Amino acid sequence: MSNANVPSMSRRHLLHAGLVTAAAGFVATSLDVALPMQLFAQSPVTPDAALAELVAGNKRFVSGKLTAHDQDLAILKQHTEEKQEPFAAVLSCADSRVPVELVFDQSIGHIFVTRVAGNLVTPEIIGSLEYGAAVLGTKVILVMGHSNCGAVKATMQGKEVPGQISSLFPHIQPGVDQSGSSFETAIQANAKWQAALLSQSSTVISGMVKAGKVKVVAGYYDLGTGVVKLLS
Repeated sequence: MSNANVPSMSRRHLLHAGLVTAAAGFVATSLDVALPMQLFAQSPVTPDAALAELVAGNKRFVSGKLTAHDQDLAILKQHTEEKQEPFAAVLSCADSRVPVELVFDQSIGHIFVTRVAGNLVTPEIIGSLEYGAAVLGTKVILVMGHSNCGAVKATMQGKEVPGQISSLFPHIQPGVDQSGSSFETAIQANAKWQAALLSQSSTVISGMVKAGKVKVVAGYYDLGTGVVKLLS
């Protein structure tokens, strides 16, 4: 990891920051205005603008109008092996069906990704996301659960499992306790629980949230449709 600045590049048009509205549990953006500016952490971008770009990128993914892959080689030629300046961080489940950069149509160096089964907040995850926010300058942290999550399902079933798999269960149980018997509700409740835990347990991130420098949100990725719903 490096905190060196990345020079401005012309791959991505920065979506104009603005109306990110919540309706029926969804957060959507009505902005399609393109500006000749790359979305990087050290550019003058707000937490709302960073979240808007994740939402817009997911829309491109769902519609099949991806733009990121065409620019990967160009970005590699800019020597990103020694530099990174991601505008967003995502805490995702380790599930192989959740390709974070692809889901948000983002290229190399744009998203600081942490992954663990059940998208859990642990001391190691907190330290990593603190680095992303405080050192690299990420403006939004998305804790993203997904449909048919095996870790949540195993926690709900409570069966004996081999090795240390059961070490995941206590972290997920609070979300399960809020959901009754609904599997989908449990997955979403777990994502919201982990996001709240991150905001409260990290003095670095909680301070940045209070100062308006970073936003922490929870989300739910539908494996079937490809849509990421932002949770209230």
